[in-house]
This record gives sequence, C-alpha cells and structure tokens, in this order.
Amino acid sequence: MAAIGTTDVRGARRTRTNLRGMPDYLLLLVALTILAIGVIMVFSSSSVVASSDFGSPYYFLIRQMIWSFLGIGIMLFCLQFDYWRWRPLAPWVLGITLVCLLAVLVPHVGRAVNGSRRWIGIGPLLFQPSEMAKLTVVLYLAAWLSIRGARMHHFLETTGPALGMVGVICALILLEPDLGTAAALVATALVMLYVAGVPLRQLVLTAIAGVPVLGAAIFASPYRRERLLGFLHPQANATTSGWHIIQGLYALGSGGLFGVGLGLSKQKYFYLPEPYTDFIFAILGEELGLIGGVLLLGLFLLLFWRGFRIAVAAPDTFGTILAASLTAMLAIQAVINLGVVMAVFPVTGIPLPLVSYGGSSLVFTLAGVGILGNISRYAR
Repeated sequence: MAAIGTTDVRGARRTRTNLRGMPDYLLLLVALTILAIGVIMVFSSSSVVASSDFGSPYYFLIRQMIWSFLGIGIMLFCLQFDYWRWRPLAPWVLGITLVCLLAVLVPHVGRAVNGSRRWIGIGPLLFQPSEMAKLTVVLYLAAWLSIRGARMHHFLETTGPALGMVGVICALILLEPDLGTAAALVATALVMLYVAGVPLRQLVLTAIAGVPVLGAAIFASPYRRERLLGFLHPQANATTSGWHIIQGLYALGSGGLFGVGLGLSKQKYFYLPEPYTDFIFAILGEELGLIGGVLLLGLFLLLFWRGFRIAVAAPDTFGTILAASLTAMLAIQAVINLGVVMAVFPVTGIPLPLVSYGGSSLVFTLAGVGILGNISRYAR
C-alpha cells in the first residue's frame, strides 16, 4: 500500500482552529427514518420465511434490531470521532480488510451461504468483509488522493495505482464470488478520482477499457451467464434465471397506487426469493404502493443531497473527497438495487442501504453516515 501522509498541514490547521459546530441533523434524521422503515419492512417481508424455517416470525426482526442498535452506536462514535483522524488510520483499516477478505476464502474460517463464501462466523452472527471493504477503500483512497496535488493528472502516478489497489480488493471479492459489490467499488473509485481532480477523459477511457474485463467476469461464470440471459429474456426463463425479475415486477405491479396494505404481501409467501434482502423494495412497493415507494426514494434523494452538500462545504480536500465518496457509495448501491428490482439491471447481490436485512451492510453504512455527520460539524 502506498504511504499516506499523516497531515495535510494547511487543511488540518484550518480544521483544528475551527470551532466544531453542530452536525447536520437533517442528514441524521433522514438516515434514521430510512432505517426505521427498513426494520418495519424486514419484519413484514421476512415473517413468513422466519415462521417456516425458524418457528418464529420475529427471527429476522430481532437480529435486524440488534444490528441496528449496534450500528447506531457506531454511528454516534463516528459522529464524535474527528474525521481527519481517519487519515493516518486508513492504511491500517485497509490492511485489516485485506486479511478478512483472505480469511473468507480459508476453509473452516469462511462460511458458505447459498453457494457463496462471503462470511466469517462470529458466534451465531455472520460478518461480511466485503461490506467492510466498501468503507475502508473509500477511507484509504480519500486519504491517498488528498495528498496527490499536482500529480493528479498523471495516470501512472495517481489513477493507475489507485485502480490497481481497488483491483486487488475486487479480485478477492470476485473469488467469493460477488460481482455486484466489486462493480460498485470500481464505480465508487471512479467517482472519487473525478472528485479529486483526475481528468474526465482518463476516467472515460479507463471505464471503456474495463468493459471487456466485466464481460469476461460475466461469461466465465455459468451462473452469471444465466442471470444475464434471465435479465435479457425473463419470460423465456420464467422458471429459472428469470424468476426473480418476474416475481419482483409482479410484486411492484400488484401494489398499485396505495398498496395492498402493510403485512399483506402475497409475493412473500415463497413466490419471491430473498424478499427481505435484495428484493425488499418489491415487497415495499406491493404493500405500500407507488406512494410508499416514491416516499422512500424521496428520502434517499434527500440523504444524497445532504451528503453532497456536506462535501461542498468541507473545510479541506480530504473532507471533500471523503464526504462525496461516502455519499456516492450509498447512491450507487441504491441505484443498483432499485435497478435490479425494476428490471433495469441484471440480478446482483447488492442490498438496499439501511433497508435490506443484513448486519454487516447496516453497521458499515451507519458508520459512513456518522463520518458524514462529523464532517458536517466543520462545514465552512
């Protein structure tokens, strides 16, 4: 890993001499509102599966609430932990992430669920290092890019090394396998480079050069090829790879304007796979209708607006890159998840931030919100 300077002298001095103000309460309120909606929808969408598989409709609800309280605690810690202190810690947290991503691939350490080895078991709980990677890669790249200065336009000195580091992380994630998370990380890295000042032409050419790599990753895997075919021709693969897409659209379509009512979904009765994780928005659309879906989308847009506003008002380069990147990561994940449910993208394993069931995603997303809140305390 490239060495990172511990301070940006001018920015750090200006930051430390500013009085720390109040955080962006609207950002925090919106995030917690989305979280509350998520907890309600996890209970509603998972109750049937939980009763069938675990004998209690509250099985997933209890776990999601435990992770929520843990995530809120970490968010409050990050809200108080001055964001510039993450810069010297960035290489260490990235190193820990690398170790965890390698550990996932070790037999008897990493746990396989539904054919994918993405988790490390901690007692009865499962920890997903790829979710940690989303946050730690952003921290490291923000720290590294904030000290590049005049070298930002040199591909071999900035863009190349940055994407090389991201490529190593993504290669480990692809071995799990998890193409969706790897793609989200690459997209976020490109946004970070643009915000940091890398010429757009470089990034466009890099993205074009990456298309064959993406194609190879898809066609080298039989199940990814099937998912692509299911996306392109869902009706022709209605009982196999197109099943998720068709059932998700049925759920959204049957919700109408006002929905069938909270808790009254029919698709969650074993028609729609993963109704409380990747396709939770489909259940929300079925039960709360178009109005409920638009309300949630409005909350996400408000969250993203506050995040980018914090980036613009950040007192130094590190704060600007970090805030914009954290917000972009949330936005990219939300767009991919919603696009999958609406049959705009092929099926991937990207959760809807703050809404889908999943402890690792929830905790690290709330940590990112806490860091955003801390940056807002030093806004110009």
